Amino acid sequence: MTTRAPRPDRAASAGTGIGIGVGVDRTDGAGDAKDGAVPEAGWSGLPAPAAAYVAAMNACDPDAIAACVTVDFRNEHASTHGRGCVGRAAYRERLPGFLAAFPGLRYSPDPDQAPVAAGGRVAMPYVMTAALPAGPLRLRGLWLLTLRDGRVAARLDYWDSGAVPR
Repeated sequence: MTTRAPRPDRAASAGTGIGIGVGVDRTDGAGDAKDGAVPEAGWSGLPAPAAAYVAAMNACDPDAIAACVTVDFRNEHASTHGRGCVGRAAYRERLPGFLAAFPGLRYSPDPDQAPVAAGGRVAMPYVMTAALPAGPLRLRGLWLLTLRDGRVAARLDYWDSGAVPR
């Protein structure tokens, strides 16, 4: 049975559509408060591994971020300027450079879309902000996460690479 946890700002449309933008699909109860979901600044209803991952990203803590992913973590980017990697060690090695490139990095829920979770998969529409030397950065994106053994095993990231000054 699938249940939906509508976002407060989407409550009026909770009975329409098929997930994205209307609520968080739950097929197994993962991420319910009783199952250990950790809400992070508006990210209510996420499965605990996804909530921990976004919290670590928002804390800009490379060790905490790396601790949220599996040893064989696969980081992929669908955007032109993204660079992927495979493995927790390779990901951890690149995190300081990424975090330094985006001072004040913050991932927030996209106000127009709601996360969707089903089994070990989570779609997380986001707005990424940072304070770049050229001025404030605000870009929209989507993480498609695969969860396994209480961690993020894969992240496919769709983001607007044209929004980032080069």
